[in-house]
Amino acid sequence: VHSQQLDKLGESNMLVYKPKGETKHTITVFTDIYCPYCRKMHQEMDAYLAAGIKVRYLFLPFKGEKSFEDSVSVWCAKDRNKAMDMAKGGKTIEAKTCDNPIAQQQALGMKLGVNGTPAIILESGELLPGYVPADKLAAQLNSMK
Repeated sequence: VHSQQLDKLGESNMLVYKPKGETKHTITVFTDIYCPYCRKMHQEMDAYLAAGIKVRYLFLPFKGEKSFEDSVSVWCAKDRNKAMDMAKGGKTIEAKTCDNPIAQQQALGMKLGVNGTPAIILESGELLPGYVPADKLAAQLNSMK
């Protein structure tokens, strides 16, 4: 069910980190810029990418108005990935607004019953609540093939 909803939203409405080489797996992660475990997960981005895991972020700003505004600022930045890296690293990012899918992403998260971040959705549609280290996630995904 989850994967159909995500397909409907479309990757163009997600913030995507792609591996340099072959993409072996794709995960979709509901995230909040200020959630500590989301930040911990983001610190491992290079390890996820090195394992061939494409990470598609959806914003689920649980932490109030500032979280929502900063999510919009990241989305509207010239380089979204760089802005996300900065925001997740606790750095201040330039406030921006533009047409954005943040409210749509948030509504989808609620519709799918996501009640905490990070929430990882696998290609199978399975939902993994919480942070999963890159090596563990890669092993789990590789065993599912």
